[in-house]
Amino acid sequence: MKPFLILQLRPEIQASDDEYQAFLRKGGLQADQTHRIRLDQQEIPANLDLNTYSGVIVGGGPGCVSDSPAEKSAQEAQIEAACLGLMPEITERDIPFLGCCYGIGILAHHLGAVVSKDNYFEDVGAVLCRQEADDPLLAGLPQEFQAFVGHKEAAQHLPKNCTHLVSSPTCPMQMIRYKQNVYATQFHPEADSAGFELRIRLYKDKGYFAPEDADRLIAMCQAADVHAPELLLRNFVARYG
Repeated sequence: MKPFLILQLRPEIQASDDEYQAFLRKGGLQADQTHRIRLDQQEIPANLDLNTYSGVIVGGGPGCVSDSPAEKSAQEAQIEAACLGLMPEITERDIPFLGCCYGIGILAHHLGAVVSKDNYFEDVGAVLCRQEADDPLLAGLPQEFQAFVGHKEAAQHLPKNCTHLVSSPTCPMQMIRYKQNVYATQFHPEADSAGFELRIRLYKDKGYFAPEDADRLIAMCQAADVHAPELLLRNFVARYG
């Protein structure tokens, strides 16, 4: 099997390592079946050949593509440029791609859709998602399932030539597909309650929620029944690996 390219955006070591281990565990992957690039520390090689990978997985992060240049740190701007730099080839050639949370912003922005903070912000926690269309990556998931979210921006409409796969009452574009193999989710398919507890502690001062709400949100996440979304990762690896 060719490895999967995993691009990570989180500058916090604990969050990045936990996310990577979740991708391995939930996707049924071994470390030697992946090529991990931490974009906060590494550049994408100039000679990167996407033909050498089974697919590309992009994790989440604190950046927002809808922020103005003045609002983005140099690191956030560099990470965004690196991700967007791969999207023309990925979308033109229909290369297997799964963008998680930040990844839907990157894909939708690249496809010309409006990504903004105007509507569909979701507080940190679990939301009820609903399938809107059949898709191989959703095989085995119930028609309605809980998933962890937490984001400041969202796609304001379905990008052109995309299929709408999953919605929630608070954010319509929870999962989309471009062509046949390019996917993105607003929810976190890799996240479980322990992983989200870690993120809540690390990001409590990042504007996602009031810092004094951290303990309440952790208790809410621990009580949530979130297990179905990981099947999406397993299906992605099984289909393209």
